[in-house]
Amino acid sequence: MLNLNGITVRLGGRTILDGASAALPPGSRVGLIGRNGAGKSTMVKVVAGLLEPDDGAVEMPRGARLGYIAQEAPAGDATPFDTVLAADTERAALLAEAEGCEDMDRLGDIHERLIAIDAHAAPARAARILVGLGFDAEMQQRSLDSFSGGWKMRVALAALLFSQPDILLLDEPSNHLDLEAVMWLEDFLKTYPATIVVVSHERDFLNNVVDHILHLQGGKVTLYVGGYDAFERQRAERMAQIAAARANQEVQRAKLQDYIARNSARASTAKQAQSRAKMLAKMQPIAELANDPTLSFDFPNPSELRPPLITLDHASVGYGDTPILHRLNLRLDPDDRIALLGRNGNGKTTLARLLAAQLAPMDGAMNATGKMKVGYFTQYQVEELEADDTPLAHMTRVMTGASPAAVRAQLGRFGFSGDRATARVGTMSGGERARLALALVTREAPHLLILDEPTNHLDVDAREALVQALNAYTGAVLLVSHDRHMLELTADRLVLVDQGTAREFDGSLDDYIALILAGDGKPAAEPKANKKDERKAAAGRREADKALRKQARDAEAELQKLTAQRSAIDQAMFDPKGADPALAKLTMTDLMKRRADLTARIEAAEATWLEASEALETV
Repeated sequence: MLNLNGITVRLGGRTILDGASAALPPGSRVGLIGRNGAGKSTMVKVVAGLLEPDDGAVEMPRGARLGYIAQEAPAGDATPFDTVLAADTERAALLAEAEGCEDMDRLGDIHERLIAIDAHAAPARAARILVGLGFDAEMQQRSLDSFSGGWKMRVALAALLFSQPDILLLDEPSNHLDLEAVMWLEDFLKTYPATIVVVSHERDFLNNVVDHILHLQGGKVTLYVGGYDAFERQRAERMAQIAAARANQEVQRAKLQDYIARNSARASTAKQAQSRAKMLAKMQPIAELANDPTLSFDFPNPSELRPPLITLDHASVGYGDTPILHRLNLRLDPDDRIALLGRNGNGKTTLARLLAAQLAPMDGAMNATGKMKVGYFTQYQVEELEADDTPLAHMTRVMTGASPAAVRAQLGRFGFSGDRATARVGTMSGGERARLALALVTREAPHLLILDEPTNHLDVDAREALVQALNAYTGAVLLVSHDRHMLELTADRLVLVDQGTAREFDGSLDDYIALILAGDGKPAAEPKANKKDERKAAAGRREADKALRKQARDAEAELQKLTAQRSAIDQAMFDPKGADPALAKLTMTDLMKRRADLTARIEAAEATWLEASEALETV
């Protein structure tokens, strides 16, 4: 069992963890979650023994081996294969001792131990782990220094998994992985025989891997049984209970305050009033539910353009004189939602850069609408933000000639209003910097939004907000992401980048995942349908889809307006002093009639929205 006993950590005068306590069952797979900046990485470092808490302690079974990836990626002339094998230090030490051992009894003991730890199967196991994380046979034998930082971190992850610690600590292990490697890691961890604590913001990953959720909020931790969806249900119930308790407490507080105010001055009731004043002073306020008002994504919608936005006709693209992708035939329309699939290194980013006009076709043709604007988001833009500048300074610099009000409005769409617009970027979390980068690339209301791994710095709630914003955005979207939840809810076309080209994937995301887990990386065979009929059918679907999207948007807007009107009437009915003066003048009967009428209209708008949404799914 892994016990967290009253862990308190203060950094820079700020309390990060405040008496956090939890008992993790033996062999459990625990997802450690919380908002950006809540202290998840701090908690992992405390458990790993890399950070001494100011108070409290971590208890684990005597002799338990704990595994954690160091911040520095492995480097040098060693190969990934050798680095992974060396991670089993006991095996490496026994083999080294056996080479020079002349004591036959000791040599026998060494070989017995090597058999016990299945040392002879270790090379095959190391190779399987490396293949699962994307290293083919040739890559396994290259020197570490020939790889980028992301691939080196994959080697570090492979070495950690190979060493099979009794307590496995993983801090956002999917950040350096593509979708295919995430699928393999998920499958591997499902059967891991020891305790796992994993920090992750990916809903599907958590649902499929963990059996407990450890939620970190306000310096405290709460342990929930089940995956992420089970946690969401339990948290919603807990929030409702807290809200009800707060409401009851406020009623009680108001009654006490009223009694004290009316009876303090009377000699006959002064003692009772004094007693109630003490009761009021001792009443501990119930913590208000955390609600981050800056959790905001609102993409400006572009002007309408006639389809297609872009067509590729037997195009090739690459770097220098070396083509990476050949025979590209692709069409993008104004309302397309496309996800690019394929392992890292197959050319997804190269294709994205071609569509963003950052690379020119080496052969064939690319035709794009002249008035089209493209917003292209990459992780590099997040890393290149000036730490000493403010969001306001960044946006003012790129929105040349725009009024201060327009600059502020664009920042406000992404939660940077008031003081947040003038805060230093260097003090912001990774999620806030990602939102700022998205605000910058969408400042001109692009017709095509290309997002290359947009979720790496975002927590679960922020990812959900981003999904909702993308679905409300009326332009075309091209996604490169390993976040399955985002792809499932956003993309309606899948394009597989593989074997030097890109083609439509004939199947669903679940089909693609099944293909990967089956160990077959080959794209599905193209359907032998008449291409002209296919294009006509696709055009018909797009027209129907466009009309239904408009119907759904209109119904949703009407729903929001009517709901706001009903809330205003509720305010007038229960708190006339703070209500709209025009409503406050009405009688209770009139207010109830208006509320009944609005409720009927809300139900009609909901029915329209549901009908359009279901029809969209069918299309």
